[in-house]
Amino acid sequence: MPKADATSQNALAGIFWMIVTGLCFVAVTAIVKYVGSDLPAAQAAFLRYVLGLVFLIPMIKPIIASRLTARQLRLFGLRGVVHTIGVVLWFFAMARIPIAEVTAMNYLSPIYISIGAALFLGEKLPPRRLAAVLIALIGALIILRPGVRAVELGHIAMLGTALAFAVGYLLAKQLSGEVAPVVVVGMLSITVTIGLAPVALAVWVTPTLPQLGWLFLVACFATAGHYTMTLAFAAAPLTVTQPITFLQLVWAAILGYVAFGEAIDIWVMLGGAVIMASVSFITWREAVARRSITPPVHATER
Repeated sequence: MPKADATSQNALAGIFWMIVTGLCFVAVTAIVKYVGSDLPAAQAAFLRYVLGLVFLIPMIKPIIASRLTARQLRLFGLRGVVHTIGVVLWFFAMARIPIAEVTAMNYLSPIYISIGAALFLGEKLPPRRLAAVLIALIGALIILRPGVRAVELGHIAMLGTALAFAVGYLLAKQLSGEVAPVVVVGMLSITVTIGLAPVALAVWVTPTLPQLGWLFLVACFATAGHYTMTLAFAAAPLTVTQPITFLQLVWAAILGYVAFGEAIDIWVMLGGAVIMASVSFITWREAVARRSITPPVHATER
């Protein structure tokens, strides 16, 4: 097979798996929205992780074999604390603002990562990349429109979610060169489950069997989404797969309209497009520079 044809097929495969990834994450968002505020956010998040521990079984042996040092355990613990905060804020926001707004504001994580990498990891922030970051922040303002409409607690929670996930990624980046990826993912599940436990117990409400079933589906779709995302990245470069993630916002807006009666806000779509364009530009610049600092939008686990 000619090299050009193989490259084209790989790109199509990457696009396909990224589309599947987007559908999985939209399903996660929809189910959490459906469960709504019937369960406290911390408890819903805890149950999602507890029910998802079944997927951790294949990771136990590599974690034990890695013989983690005290420093690595501290970094994993810190990442667990930060990610725990982000997950609780995400579940909180999902019950209070439209699905499309949650999806659009989640695109901010790679922007926060770019800023954090420059401030704390010594990464360069050249003028073009800095301009892309500023444009993305303008996109966030387009979504929020402070002074034009009320900024709700759910919006503030999503700003915190994106920031927490960004900090968690930067910590994972420190560890990724020291331990296997499966260890990084497995330790995240363990530490977040432990971190959520006391918060969930403090606000515990006895869940119904249907609620447990829905939250188990959340764990299934989230796990499937991360797996298909890995397949997408293995098949094609980020410059091909990254722009496809914008489809998640389109699907989220349609789902919110059809299933939950949420109005399609053109300003949210526009702001999300601005943020996604900025993220895609940064990804392209990193590819040109032959390095990868900024992760894909959903590189962090919910």
